[in-house]
Amino acid sequence: MKARFIALITGAVLGSSVLSAQSNDCATMAALAYDDAKAKDYEAAYEPLMKVREECPKYSLATFQYGERALEYKIENAEGAEKEQYIEELISLWEERLELFPNKTSKGKIYADIAQVRFDNKTGTTEELYNAFDKAYTEDRDNFTSPKGLYAYFQLMVDMQDAGERELQDVFDNYDKVMAKIEEEENDAAENLAPLLEKQEAGEELNAKEKKQIQYAEINLKNYNSVKNALNAKLGARADCDNLIPLYKKDFEEKKSDVDWLQNANARLSAKDCTEDPLFFQVSEALHQLEPSANSAYSLGQLAEADGDRTKALEYYNEAAELEEDPNDKARIYYRIASNYKERGSFSQARNYYRRALEAKPSLGNAYLQIANMIAQSANDCGETTFDKRAVYWLAADYAARAARVDPSIASNANETATAYKGRAPQKSDVFQGGRSAGEAIQIGCWIGETVRIPQM
Repeated sequence: MKARFIALITGAVLGSSVLSAQSNDCATMAALAYDDAKAKDYEAAYEPLMKVREECPKYSLATFQYGERALEYKIENAEGAEKEQYIEELISLWEERLELFPNKTSKGKIYADIAQVRFDNKTGTTEELYNAFDKAYTEDRDNFTSPKGLYAYFQLMVDMQDAGERELQDVFDNYDKVMAKIEEEENDAAENLAPLLEKQEAGEELNAKEKKQIQYAEINLKNYNSVKNALNAKLGARADCDNLIPLYKKDFEEKKSDVDWLQNANARLSAKDCTEDPLFFQVSEALHQLEPSANSAYSLGQLAEADGDRTKALEYYNEAAELEEDPNDKARIYYRIASNYKERGSFSQARNYYRRALEAKPSLGNAYLQIANMIAQSANDCGETTFDKRAVYWLAADYAARAARVDPSIASNANETATAYKGRAPQKSDVFQGGRSAGEAIQIGCWIGETVRIPQM
């Protein structure tokens, strides 16, 4: 009995020693492999990294992070069958990382990366590649955020429709999904950017982290804007009224009691301003009778506006805004209401609705730009002295500059507008001669009711 106990203790000690030795071996192998990878010598790092991955797969997430870089290097410098082999090895590495480190790995990003590397290297049929991106979107939409991947996802659908393998409606459905995702990411970036811009505009010092956050948000906004432009170019003539009206007209009688179909047709026709054809009224009226909604109310507002009944149009638009749950569509409705008030010269009401649009969609730079223009138009009415009247242009310039930063699609025009307004504002000599100083607050009256500070010059 005593001998057996001693044997058990000995075995446990030896087992512990073996595990300890294995752990030390993993640490030694990993340290050597990681050193080469840190030095970006991926040729030298490749085999040691793959050995660590094989023998000590759970040792560290760093094995997979460095392994990814090494395999991307190998893929870039290989050709033919060897390149295909490295591609499959990279995909295997990503899948293994997801299995072993699920809490530190984004499923959506991994699936999107797998789809992207196959897409970039043309490994698979169009449908197989599309399904790979669709897996990323379907299984982890939140983390499928790559601008490049989202564009490829749509491009592949268009390619299949061009080949006769998908219907035009499938293209529209995919476009709506991808565009909605991009606008969500834009809104997130703009929402993160807004308080930092306010802090910067107030003259407060930003720390290094905040400066990086601004840089990162602005890069993302530019990338997503580029993808939106590419999506619209790819959609091209497919979304013209000449295609949409026949597409929906042929099915109207059969589908006029189908709420989903009517909503889809209504949204597409409305978005493309295909409102002059009688079909638009038929679809809108049928939808509003079956199920009053934001879309149907908005469409009836468009029709009332086209008939010259602005009061009725605003009633419908406000109804649409109250019913709408999607923030991008809510912003679109508020923007249209604001523009109606602006055209009437009701600047205060217009600003209220532009601000509501921005609450729903922080990346809607045009709303900031419209506020800037209204402020500039009111310069002579909203200041007591000549200096204060011209100071209004500083505030207008601030709004125009913010428009450029949250919405790269209008950055050029918005920055030019900001520069023009600054040119109309008091210059350095005016500030000096007026006995004013940088940082001094100037209260602007009338409908504007805001404070602007004299900038550093």
